Amino acid sequence: MSELLATVDARTRLAGTNRLEMLLFSLGEDCQTGRREIFGINVFKVREVTRRPPITRSPDLPPGVEGMVSLRSHLTPVINLGHFARVATSDPLELMITTEYNGRVQGFLVHSVETILRLDWSQMKVPPAMISAEKNGAVTAVAELKDGRLVMMLDVERVLAETTPHNDDYDFQQLVPVTQANITVFFADDSTVARKQIERTLDALNLRHIAAVNGADAWRALCRIADQAAERKLPASNEVQLIITDVEMPEMDGFMLTKKIRSDPRFRGIPILMHSSLSGESNQLLGLANGVDEYIPKFEARRFAEIVSRHLKLE
Repeated sequence: MSELLATVDARTRLAGTNRLEMLLFSLGEDCQTGRREIFGINVFKVREVTRRPPITRSPDLPPGVEGMVSLRSHLTPVINLGHFARVATSDPLELMITTEYNGRVQGFLVHSVETILRLDWSQMKVPPAMISAEKNGAVTAVAELKDGRLVMMLDVERVLAETTPHNDDYDFQQLVPVTQANITVFFADDSTVARKQIERTLDALNLRHIAAVNGADAWRALCRIADQAAERKLPASNEVQLIITDVEMPEMDGFMLTKKIRSDPRFRGIPILMHSSLSGESNQLLGLANGVDEYIPKFEARRFAEIVSRHLKLE
């Protein structure tokens, strides 16, 4: 299976072109619907695809976590994605996709892996409410394949938030609200979990904020803000003092959004932060090369707050 994965150098050339590569996989035939649905995961986040290794089970694991395996002497949690996508199947999950998110490694159990598909983010659409409800809100984007099938991208940040022990409350309690008035942060992220985390942090800092659910939605909203400011003969920086963007978003990714903002003189002087679970060094360099001021791996409230405060010159 490892031969399915392209080299990092080849994949990085996609940055800034609004294109992505997805590894397509199935969780088996759903016993309730009889369908064998196709899901996708960004190849950037895939380390390898292997046969399912022996899994060590332990008590008190979160729902959906099958146990642990030792990968190169590191204990790695193994997650059944069917639990989160509401796919009840009798098909064996005999493959494991090893992934890296937020600097953490985990294995996802799947039934089969198809191929790597290259497509444009504009082909990835926000899922209809029916699909979102059916999949318990775990799908962030949907695209139609040439053969008519739908491929669904899972909200992995939601999966990890429900399976990874953490204590965000301590971080939020330690944040010191700012006293400056008239500061607004604009941010874009397709994950409901990530948006909630960002909102909690900005609220704790006492900063106003405007949210968008993807890059295209963000670009339209920013243009409206700039137009309204121009009508009052003011720069856009008078309305928004900081922009934060995710990388992976349907319709328009964070790299393309950043390029559009940087090429438009109306937004001159507004810092852009890239906030993503693509935490590898090569991805951070890609963000900087595309014009962001700083790259923030998801999600540490204190570090996030420190970087936001620094770029707003609040320290």
